[in-house]
Amino acid sequence: MFIEILVVVVLIVLNGLLAMSELAVVSSRPARLQVMRDQGQKGAGTALSLAEDPGRFLSTVQIGITLVGVLSGAYSGATLGERLAEFLQTQGFSEAASETLGVISVVIAITYLSLIVGELVPKQIALRDPERVAVRVAPAMSLLSRLSSPLVWVLDRSGKLLLRILGQSGDAGQRVTEEEVKTIIAEAESAGVLESEEKEMISGVMRLADRTATGLMTPRREVEILDLADPPDEILAKLRATRRSRLPVQDGEADAIVGVVTVKELYDRLAMQAATGSALDIRAVADIQTAPVVSDNTRALDVLKAIRSSTVHMALVFDEYGHFEGIITANDVLEAITGAFQEEGEDEPAFVVRRDGSFLVAGWMPVDEFAEKISMPLDPDADYETVAGLVLNSLHHLPEVGETFERGDWRFEVVDLDGRRIDKVLVSRST
Repeated sequence: MFIEILVVVVLIVLNGLLAMSELAVVSSRPARLQVMRDQGQKGAGTALSLAEDPGRFLSTVQIGITLVGVLSGAYSGATLGERLAEFLQTQGFSEAASETLGVISVVIAITYLSLIVGELVPKQIALRDPERVAVRVAPAMSLLSRLSSPLVWVLDRSGKLLLRILGQSGDAGQRVTEEEVKTIIAEAESAGVLESEEKEMISGVMRLADRTATGLMTPRREVEILDLADPPDEILAKLRATRRSRLPVQDGEADAIVGVVTVKELYDRLAMQAATGSALDIRAVADIQTAPVVSDNTRALDVLKAIRSSTVHMALVFDEYGHFEGIITANDVLEAITGAFQEEGEDEPAFVVRRDGSFLVAGWMPVDEFAEKISMPLDPDADYETVAGLVLNSLHHLPEVGETFERGDWRFEVVDLDGRRIDKVLVSRST
């Protein structure tokens, strides 16, 4: 009797090991297994090989689970059921009742143990740390696969044939989407693996790759420009007042940007020229350096490459008609990753949470940062880069102060205009 019970328990435990192995290998991330293999962990390479050929691995596991299930069911019903029936007859039950109760009781007990020990607990163990479990069970699974290779080959080929008939390629195709990466980053922050600042910077790097030059640049109306056609005294005053280290230079026409000058160097040269009593001649002393030129729809990563290859660390942005649109500096790229830096004299944060739970948002705030903060989906084909662009795209006209519209679960209200520029927008939950 003891041996028979032991056999059934062993079969149930074996079923649990197979179920745990199946879920662990299938749930394992190949990248983690590759890292573990590179670190020299035994079994990691085998686990990676099993994960790369899921059809063969699943066939192996299914053979084992099916065989164990058949043996467990047959053995428990035919052997332990009879034993229990004989015991019940000694307790005064009729033969028919003893046989019925014996088989039903054993089946219920075996089914319960199979669910707990053979399925639920092993699978929970596998889900908690799939890569580590996969590494430990991979050698045994590989051995089982070799031992049952003829049957495994038949099942694997049959399964692939049926998949082709159903119009499926049969390829596992491990694909990681951007949303999955964001979810992993959020989970890492919740688990304390990443600080909130680290999470924000990683999110910023991902946003950067989706932006164009238009989303990075300082727009033309906010760019300080030196004009060679201006009087020298006016140019000297601009150089004295600016906080920029480099400025773009134009020659008369607004779109005739000829390059970039270093503010300190040009100021020193003009000051030296003035000290000698000579007439100020900006064209004679200005060392105008060439800056890379990019179109307004250039990918942000290509813009970054252009800036890194330039000694002036600045790119000039032009549209398809040759109009000057703005500039992009290394600081603009950094702000896209970390968020805007507050400059001296500025008191306009991009995003303010009000006491009532609404948000006061600057029109110039990048729309991808804004959407991430309030968890609002964006149209992937959107051709605007700022919150002001979102408002204009939704209303299709320049709004008046107080004009509102709704987008999804959110209500937008234009609360301030600076001329024709949307300056402030109030965002709240739709009621």
